[in-house]
Amino acid sequence: MSSLLVAPSLLAADFSDMGSALALATASGADWVHLDIMDGRFVPNLTFGPKMAADLRSRSALPFDVHLMTLEPETLVRPFAEAGADWITFHVEATVHAQRLAASIREAGARPGVSLVPSSPLASIEELLPEVDLVLVMSVNPGFGGQVLLPSCLDKVRRLAKIRAERGLAFLISVDGGVNAATLPAVADSGADIVVMGSAFYGSPSPTEAVALAKGLRR
Repeated sequence: MSSLLVAPSLLAADFSDMGSALALATASGADWVHLDIMDGRFVPNLTFGPKMAADLRSRSALPFDVHLMTLEPETLVRPFAEAGADWITFHVEATVHAQRLAASIREAGARPGVSLVPSSPLASIEELLPEVDLVLVMSVNPGFGGQVLLPSCLDKVRRLAKIRAERGLAFLISVDGGVNAATLPAVADSGADIVVMGSAFYGSPSPTEAVALAKGLRR
């Protein structure tokens, strides 16, 4: 049994003061920092690009977990790797040659992850599981923060954990969307390794306590 890893999402932070937002994540005891990259095409919102990641990189030693919610994610791999991304996750729905893309992320010096939206079946990534180090299960429809977790998505987490054990694989399982004090126990019980916390972290009166609550749960 081990504790959940916690990755505050900068999507929920004050974009006018990202330096302070990153410092808060670092000081809270969080394990990673989650960077949601949105292009206004794959999802109906825009966030920021590689320069923001590069500018923030020197301010924290925490791993940067870059989540590409973009079409043509292939074009962003090298820019974000060069900006200091430790992990780069793409959506299986946004690319045709997923295995090639995962390999290119690794070649660029980052660790590859794959994500899928709530309506996508696990079958769409099963052949890719040996090629990635992370599977990000979206538990809301991506594009906006502050949404309510869709409980049915946790069944994917349970099945992923079972597949991992049966096949002797080593990828991590992350859950993103609607993770908060009320939903954390169910997320932990499902077999997740990492929780992405946006509003529940940056909207909390005590982000440090929010992290401690998550890390106090065993998986």
